[in-house]
Amino acid sequence: MNSDSLDGRLLFAIPKKGRLYDKCISLLAGADIQFRRSNRLDVCLVLNHPIALVFLPASDIPSFVGKGNVDLGITGHDVILEHQMQDYVTEVLRLGFGKCSLQVQVPESGPLQTVEDLAGKRVVSSFRHLSQKYFGQLDDRLQLSGETRTQIEYVGGSVEAACALGLADGIVDLVESGETMRAAGLHAIATVLETEAVLIKSKSEKRPNLAPLIDIITARIAGVIAADKYVVCQYNIPRDKLAAATRITPGRRAPTISQIEEEGWLAVSSMVEKSKSASIMDELVKAGAEDVLIFNLNNCRV
Repeated sequence: MNSDSLDGRLLFAIPKKGRLYDKCISLLAGADIQFRRSNRLDVCLVLNHPIALVFLPASDIPSFVGKGNVDLGITGHDVILEHQMQDYVTEVLRLGFGKCSLQVQVPESGPLQTVEDLAGKRVVSSFRHLSQKYFGQLDDRLQLSGETRTQIEYVGGSVEAACALGLADGIVDLVESGETMRAAGLHAIATVLETEAVLIKSKSEKRPNLAPLIDIITARIAGVIAADKYVVCQYNIPRDKLAAATRITPGRRAPTISQIEEEGWLAVSSMVEKSKSASIMDELVKAGAEDVLIFNLNNCRV
């Protein structure tokens, strides 16, 4: 595919593999971004919009969006901070998936059990900048200087093996479930930051003519995220018990309240978090609500 075929198209960068890839593909489908990606090709044209999808390593996406010609991208919040791209890109949406923690981990049975114990020792990480910043502040607080300061060494993978193989006294790495770390005999003693997938765009407007399309795609993705997070709760409630019920279901902004034919009763419809829907239904019944129904959302605009 040559550059001429990309002219006038919005360039949207997607992680080409790893923990974010499958979720991103599902997100694009929910936003009705239709494409067919040929094997081994990292650029493909969207069939129903003037968009080209560019599949890149997640760690490179902030640079392509912030300093290159790519208009939108999906990457991790941690990647933006690690590559110091926060002055070049804007986090438009937090996407609610890819959540994990960047943690300081040490051998569970070892003598170092606090970050203060680890200060001045050897730390290995693929997040060199964030590790240096974190331990730099710790070293300053503990008034460590010169050769007594914490040594940060970069490795690109298998960070969890560094302690067992004698390369480090502790590590800084992303932790999702913690199973890998536990298998390596490690446990967390501090959290550097919490991260998740984010939709980003450049802080400088590169092609003003694409701004309306960027807004449309952003709104669609926000709708897919909201539809995955929320359900619609609908119920009938006596008027004198409305205040108590709407405190249980305040909605994203406010509930929709309608008059019904039976005197003294109102119908209420509200978006509630899917993960809390069962307990919310129980609370509504206790508050006097009847005919409590939950409807799944296929898609929405918020």
